[in-house]
Amino acid sequence: MASSNAVGNAREFISPSDLTFSWGGCHRCLWLNYNHGLRTPGFMPLVGDLANMQEKYFENKTTADIAPVLPAGKVADLGGWVKSSFINVNSKPTKYAIRGKYDLLIEFADGTFGIIDCKFQAKDSDKTDLYQPQLEAYAFALENPAAGAAKKVSLMGLLVWSLLEPAGDVNKGFGLKLKHTWRPITRNPEALSTRLTDFITVVSSQMPPAKDNCDMCNYLATRREFISEK
Repeated sequence: MASSNAVGNAREFISPSDLTFSWGGCHRCLWLNYNHGLRTPGFMPLVGDLANMQEKYFENKTTADIAPVLPAGKVADLGGWVKSSFINVNSKPTKYAIRGKYDLLIEFADGTFGIIDCKFQAKDSDKTDLYQPQLEAYAFALENPAAGAAKKVSLMGLLVWSLLEPAGDVNKGFGLKLKHTWRPITRNPEALSTRLTDFITVVSSQMPPAKDNCDMCNYLATRREFISEK
């Protein structure tokens, strides 16, 4: 029975966000997710609502509305799904492909495209290095699609809204003043290839040890010990 569940819950699509957050966390938790469908619970209140609000604001906007430094273009799509062809590791095809949902897809006047990830932060800070693998994964899927025409990605970046101060009054209601920051991310397909190779090697191998400071693994181990003593 356990073996059957393992096969049924095994993942073959790599989420772009896992290349950033899950990879930087506990590799045992990552392995359990991709081999048995056991995903660590997350709790991020309002994140989805704020992200949807930010994306919706830029629907049908031009690049001039996003950042004056951007080439001429327009928002072609928001919240769209991408799926790549199968990923090669060491020149050999694997069972894995990238599948994920981007925030904003930009179509430039020269026929190329841009991937923009919307971020809502408490404080404006540069997190381009953190999110680079995630956006590069979207670009890979667009340029190497499982079906349909490939789209050349010429630009990637983060569109950050960060908190400044409350605005309004008790009679009319309150809002938030936000800082609007454009942070470009340099394309680096070679770095993504390395990350994907390492990622697929880990999830395709034997279960790795838990990360020393993994809160979930430490909690489960302590809980198991406590129950066994009762």
